[in-house]
Amino acid sequence: MMRSLYSAITGLKNEQISMDVIGNNIANVNTAGYKRQRASFSSMLGQQIRGASAPKTDDITGLVTCGGTNGVSIGLGSILGSVDKLMGQGSSQYTGKATDMMIQGEGMFILNSSGKDFYTRTGNFDFDEAGNLIDSSSGALVQGYTNGAVETAGTPPTIAAANWGAATAIGGINFQLGQQLAIDNTYKLKSYSIGQDGIITGVYSDGTNSVTKPLYKIALATFPNEGGLTAEGNNYYTVSNNSGAADVGAPGASARGMIIPNYLEMSNVDLSQEFTDMIVTQRGFQANSRVITVSDTLLQELIDLKRN
Repeated sequence: MMRSLYSAITGLKNEQISMDVIGNNIANVNTAGYKRQRASFSSMLGQQIRGASAPKTDDITGLVTCGGTNGVSIGLGSILGSVDKLMGQGSSQYTGKATDMMIQGEGMFILNSSGKDFYTRTGNFDFDEAGNLIDSSSGALVQGYTNGAVETAGTPPTIAAANWGAATAIGGINFQLGQQLAIDNTYKLKSYSIGQDGIITGVYSDGTNSVTKPLYKIALATFPNEGGLTAEGNNYYTVSNNSGAADVGAPGASARGMIIPNYLEMSNVDLSQEFTDMIVTQRGFQANSRVITVSDTLLQELIDLKRN
């Protein structure tokens, strides 16, 4: 009976953890880019009462004289096995904002804050007053590639094929609207667009003629085990010992997803699933509570027998 009490206590603790996970999922049902979590449990080591025995045979005839028996052990409850991150694709939501981006497929945006890299599926980006492409919630710099293509003077100027450098922060003073084209200061940046390949293209004009120039390309990172990333809050993740190193590259390359501008990826939480899990967790908690109540009643019966 004492074993049943302690086993039920472990069950109660685990059901509380499960409810914590469910409550967090429901709280983030409308959080863009949130990935739901799931608690799973494992059985605790049992107490061995009797070991297993092999069949016995007669030494002379070789015939079996007694069959084998299985071991007997009594479980001691359950423990938290893991809290898994389910990194499946969330639904899309149209926002109409040019700098909002959604990844259709594998990969994560790369952000840098104070020299440290973070990874996220949330693409609610914007430009700051200096022209840096940033995460709107924290100011972390979005990472990508800068185009080093050569410009040639003319009417309009011509721009060579894109020459992407190493991944770095996107933007800076060179991305402000109205900024001049390097080769011809009469051409100024009037507008920009973001393609599915992650390329940010600027449109420069002198009032009569216009020229387009690929300016930056969004960088995406994939991991051998996305579920192993460490959650840092704000829908940010960092590399852990079990996530593997980030494989950084361009959208659409090496199984990375494409960029969908003007959209945000919403949470992948399914409320109907969460409510079902909540009912199961509630029933599990009630059942463990009942075990404690019955075990206490049995102990009281034993005490009463002693008194009598």
